[in-house]
Amino acid sequence: MGGSRAVAAPAARRRVGAVGPRPPASLLGREIRRLPTSRRVVALTFNAAWDESGLAAVLAELRRRKAPATFFPTGEYAEARPAAVRAMAEAGHGLGNHSYSHPYFDGLSTRERAREVREADEAIRTASRVEPLPFFRFPYSSTTQDAVADVNDLGYAAIEFTNDTNGYLGPAGGMTVDRVVRRAVDSLGPGAILQMHVGSSTGDGVVLDAQALPRIIDAALEEDCAIVDLREFLTAP
Repeated sequence: MGGSRAVAAPAARRRVGAVGPRPPASLLGREIRRLPTSRRVVALTFNAAWDESGLAAVLAELRRRKAPATFFPTGEYAEARPAAVRAMAEAGHGLGNHSYSHPYFDGLSTRERAREVREADEAIRTASRVEPLPFFRFPYSSTTQDAVADVNDLGYAAIEFTNDTNGYLGPAGGMTVDRVVRRAVDSLGPGAILQMHVGSSTGDGVVLDAQALPRIIDAALEEDCAIVDLREFLTAP
């Protein structure tokens, strides 16, 4: 959906039994499409809801470049592919929450939203053997003021994105590696958050984001845009 919409910032709290860090006030009360900083930085983020066709290549490139990233798997993905989610965590990257079954949150009740978030949290924790971050990304970016408030009430910041590369559309959707890189470069600037995917939405095994990642990292560095870890902003004011 569109840009940030202000809502009243609730007190940060996690569900009973959660032991992870809480998001700071600067990440609550609205959907986050740019990080709260004036620095030229970009956070690389990857959604995981389909297959893992591009995961090995993505992890290898991040390791080669010593670049941090945050992965947002769904709960269903974590249950179906626990080894993939564990590999993300064991590589040192943070794990956010992308819901359990990837529904449109604007059509759910508060209770249904809570169930989606909590079941995903548990599935990701079980698969990864680490505590998920208090970062939630809405499926389809289906945010509303009340949905953001509900997620905040559960103790999560609503981390959206400055730009999606649209690599998930694949060649069948008219995308190419060049177009993916161009969309990534267009997002660069203070506090940028780039959304990519580790799998193919079409099932053809072609993951343009994985193919484009080396060029995206090169472009960010050439633009004097440092690659940052979302976890850095857990200690923001």
